[in-house]
Amino acid sequence: MMIEEEYISEYVKGLPESLLWKFFNLAYGMENIVSLSLGEPDFQTPVHIAEEGIRAIREGNTYYGPTLGLTQLRKAIAEYYKRRFGVNQYSYENVIVTVGASEAIDLVCRSVLNPGDECIVTDPGYVAYEPLVKLTGAKCVYLKLKEENGFKITPEELEACISDKTKMIIMNFPSNPTGGVMTHEDYAKIVPILKKHHIITIQDEIYLELTYGSKPCSLGTFEELGDQLVILNGFSKAYSMTGWRVGYAFAPLFLIEAMKSIHQYCTMGPTTSSQVAAIEAASVRGDVDIEKHREAFLIRRNYIVQRLNRMGLKTVMPEGAFYVFANISSTNMSSFEFCKRLLQEERVCVIPGNSFGESGEGFIRISYAYSQDQLAKACDKIEDFLHTLESK
Repeated sequence: MMIEEEYISEYVKGLPESLLWKFFNLAYGMENIVSLSLGEPDFQTPVHIAEEGIRAIREGNTYYGPTLGLTQLRKAIAEYYKRRFGVNQYSYENVIVTVGASEAIDLVCRSVLNPGDECIVTDPGYVAYEPLVKLTGAKCVYLKLKEENGFKITPEELEACISDKTKMIIMNFPSNPTGGVMTHEDYAKIVPILKKHHIITIQDEIYLELTYGSKPCSLGTFEELGDQLVILNGFSKAYSMTGWRVGYAFAPLFLIEAMKSIHQYCTMGPTTSSQVAAIEAASVRGDVDIEKHREAFLIRRNYIVQRLNRMGLKTVMPEGAFYVFANISSTNMSSFEFCKRLLQEERVCVIPGNSFGESGEGFIRISYAYSQDQLAKACDKIEDFLHTLESK
């Protein structure tokens, strides 16, 4: 008799169960849910961007594109990074266009890591990093981000994670789930360490446009990192284009070639019409949409942080992205228990902090990529839930 488990890769069997999806499964099928769980803007894709994608389809631009992405889009992305963030070290030849930023993460992990290598990942951090590292046979080393440091990386904590097996680090600032941001001054303290140890540095900047308290800083402005640096980004968050599935990476040419080798076999590239729409988004005309979305998120951020702190859930003001990472330790409940009871008793769905790593225990992640009415309703229900806890 066939034993199915014998046919499954040891790397796949070794993947941890996702607490995030475990929680989503609890919520699935429940009625009248007020959800602040997803990292997806509630805005429609701006009309002028969507119209370009529609036009491409109507004109029959529906065939395979070049493996690295449409040349016009790659040039637009390089120009966008110069215009918006002052990054001048890349030409279109350093750009690969991917099926969302998630594919770019996978490509670079498989291009760089071997079994036995070590890759530093932040804890808490985006849920995909750890599994994609482990699928290569490499080992994750967890860099603990602390609330008292604003969930930033400090030089001392980075040094403590480095060994003679360290080959790569994956960072994400502004951060999902914490909303933490690294400024130019913060990066200046850790760049010499990364350079000294010759660590391939993967910087996920998908939320870079959603920076509030300081000027957005791309790690790409530190040209001394040279061929050690890969920057990941995409159009999903800043332009509300999650379903269009267009991401990209800047990388040195030797890594572009390595990533292309995998990319050409596993996806061949993003949808052609989506890439045409992305050309419009990356243009100067798209800058207006970014500012409009950021202003709306800023108002929502200020509202929800004020409400949470007022009801007794300590919440550090996030400086980027569209998440708050609220401290629920005052309730003496685990993150999962808090979220499960909130869901069952008040029909409010937020995400347990430890879904993003052990250091997230004692926190919950709340997305404010929702309407003001949705945020107000959820906050009222969370407050009612806390009052119920106090009365018992």
